[in-house]
Amino acid sequence: MTKPAARQPLRSNARSNRARILATARRELGRNPDITLEELARASGVVRRTLFGHFPGREALLEALAEEASEALRSALTEGARPDEPAERALAHFVFSMWPVGDRYRLLLALARRDLGIERVAEILAPARDAVTAILERGQRDGVFPTHLPPAVLSAGLEAMTVALLEAVNTGDLGDEGAPVALAVLVAAGVREDTARLVVDDIASASAAAPEAPGAE
Repeated sequence: MTKPAARQPLRSNARSNRARILATARRELGRNPDITLEELARASGVVRRTLFGHFPGREALLEALAEEASEALRSALTEGARPDEPAERALAHFVFSMWPVGDRYRLLLALARRDLGIERVAEILAPARDAVTAILERGQRDGVFPTHLPPAVLSAGLEAMTVALLEAVNTGDLGDEGAPVALAVLVAAGVREDTARLVVDDIASASAAAPEAPGAE
């Protein structure tokens, strides 16, 4: 009679250990991309056998982190989708919703390129790239964004700039807020700076006030 009750805590402990290992990996890989799995096990507070039981190698660990990133991106895309708003507001909303995800996984991108391959990174980022391209296409049709570059090319340029801004956060040269990045993206997309500031300030104010809405607690 005691065996069924004993197995459930073991399953719970296994889930807890796996989550702790992944959280530690996100943190420690950011500090030292070449950290070994043995060092990660110690930092996670588990024995080597436990870590290897969940992740038999570095590639398996990074693939788990990549899948986490993919799920977080999909969730953020759902949260930030604004198909009925003007294109400049839709793009700013997109940046605000995606920035926390990008910040969390900014170093995973470099690791994934090196360890998992560029194809896997492209697969993870494809939904976000498609969403931005669609917003830019709509904005160019509506006259919000200039048409000097095709939407897909402009989207790739904005992505590269965003990754560079994420790295600036990592080095301490830029704060960890989404508003300056949203402003930079809008201006780079061709929106006048004064107009972009109004859009970003309005969205930032609405986001700050949202937790105080009735029933938010």
